[in-house]
Amino acid sequence: MSKLLSKAEILGAEDLKHEDVSVPEWGGSVRVRTMTGSERDQFEAYCISAGKSGVGGLDNVRATVLSLVLVDEQGNRLFSKRDVDALGRKSVSALDRVFEVAQRLNRLSDRDIQELEENLPKAPGEDSSSD
Repeated sequence: MSKLLSKAEILGAEDLKHEDVSVPEWGGSVRVRTMTGSERDQFEAYCISAGKSGVGGLDNVRATVLSLVLVDEQGNRLFSKRDVDALGRKSVSALDRVFEVAQRLNRLSDRDIQELEENLPKAPGEDSSSD
């Protein structure tokens, strides 16, 4: 039987992994780390609330995810919600390269994103049978 962990051991565990990704389009590398549980919940809530408001829950999904996982050497996030639109205007080649790593590290598969999209409320007048 494995050791039962204490509260202090769980909270003190360094469990946020990261990976540096070369982005030639930006002239260097970026650090991608795993999301915290709170950040993953924030991402999912964003998708759902954006869908309910008619904004389109998965619009700018790459930049939204990357705003949560791009960090400096100390682990501090580089971007905030206010930066998502600007980040989304960067090269799709660069964004995709980094997003693929973010997906893998955060167990955020294409299927997960598809499920989020399928669970979004339909916009007024949107026909659910048109799939």
